[in-house]
Amino acid sequence: MLPQPSKCPLCGGDIVVTRLQCRECESVIESRFTPASHPFAMLSKEQLAFLEVFVRHEGKLKRMEAEMNLSYPTLRNRLYAIIRAMGYEPGQQERPQASTTGLSEAERLEILGALEAGEITYQEAMQRLTEGAQ
Repeated sequence: MLPQPSKCPLCGGDIVVTRLQCRECESVIESRFTPASHPFAMLSKEQLAFLEVFVRHEGKLKRMEAEMNLSYPTLRNRLYAIIRAMGYEPGQQERPQASTTGLSEAERLEILGALEAGEITYQEAMQRLTEGAQ
């Protein structure tokens, strides 16, 4: 089975899941479903492949250098890009709290409500939340 794409292979637009099917009884449910909330769901194939090597080398970038033929700074930058794609900031242990976004609680809840209702994508929600911080 293929992994669910997050971007359209033709135009790069966001993919929306509209149909689910049971493997056992073949029942079908059609609707507009919100994207997976798992942080790894937003990563590209290349980022997931990087994480596989990262885990195999127990997080040791120095050991990854030879296998991937990349410098330590390049590997670190790729890791930081993955951390940011998952909604974190490198060097911080928690996701930013709502009070640091510059948005009011009502604005933040409105964005999250639109995401939950499937009116906007995860990427759009993150963009709106981070733009409020600027």
